[in-house]
Amino acid sequence: MSLLRPTGAFRLEGQPVAELDRRTWLRRNWAVDGWLQTLAACLIVGLVLAASGAFETGRLPLFTRFAYWIGLVAVGVLLARVIRELVVRSAWLCGKPWLAASAIALMTSLLMTGVVGVSNALILGAPFIWGRIYAVFPDVIVVTASLTVLSILIRGGPSSQTHQAPEGAPPPRFLSRLPAKLSGAVLFAVEAEDHYLRLHTSKGRDLILMRLSDALPELEGIEGARTHRSWWVARSAVVSAERAEGRATLTLLDGTEAPVSRSYVKPLREAGWF
Repeated sequence: MSLLRPTGAFRLEGQPVAELDRRTWLRRNWAVDGWLQTLAACLIVGLVLAASGAFETGRLPLFTRFAYWIGLVAVGVLLARVIRELVVRSAWLCGKPWLAASAIALMTSLLMTGVVGVSNALILGAPFIWGRIYAVFPDVIVVTASLTVLSILIRGGPSSQTHQAPEGAPPPRFLSRLPAKLSGAVLFAVEAEDHYLRLHTSKGRDLILMRLSDALPELEGIEGARTHRSWWVARSAVVSAERAEGRATLTLLDGTEAPVSRSYVKPLREAGWF
C-alpha cells in the first residue's frame, strides 16, 4: 500500500523520490493532454506540406521549404497551446470541448495569418500589404482547423478529466443536482449504477437519475477524473491507493474504494495523479 498526498499524487513503492519528482514535472509541463504526440503529428504534417510544395512553396529550395513549413507549424502549435491555456480557464466554455476547439482554431488562425504574411515577405519575397493580408486567411484556417481536429483525435476526443474552476466562476452545474439532504456537501465521487448515479459526499450517499456520460460535462469546475467506466473521482478526496495484479484502487476520505481500470491509468499518470 502507498499513501497519497492530499493533492492526490501518489508514489509507487521502490522508486526514488527525485526520479518520481522529475517524471512528474516532465509530465505536467510537456506531456499533459498528449502534448508530445500532438507536436509529433504536427511535425509530420509540416513535413508533408513541405514535401508537396503546398500553397505555391514548391519553387523554394527543398531545405528552405522544409524550414518554412516546419517553422510555421511549430509557431502555430505554440500559439495554439498558449491560447488553449487561456480558453480552458473560461467558465462559459466548461464542458463544451468542440466549441472550445473551434475558438482555439479561430484565434490561432487570426494570429497565424499575420505570422504567415511576415514569413512570406521575408522568405518568399512577397510584398507585405496589410490591406491584402486577408487573402492568406482561408489557407491558414484550413491548415489550423486540420491540425486542431488531428490533435483532438490523438487525445481521444473530449477528456475524461475535469478541472478546477477559475476564481469567480459559478459553481459546477452538477452540484445543483444534489438532493436536499446532501446540500452543501463536498463531492467525493460519482458511481454509475444502471441508469442512476450514486453520489459519495461528505454528508453521506444518495442516488440520482442520470447517466455518467451526461454528468461529466456538468462536473467541470471540480478537479477530478474518470477512473473507471463507472466511476468519476474528485482528486482532493483521494487519500491512499493499493495496487494488485496491474490494477489500482483509490481509497477516498469517507472510506469508499474506487477502482482504477487499466485504460485510465495512463491518462491519470500523464496528468500527474500517479
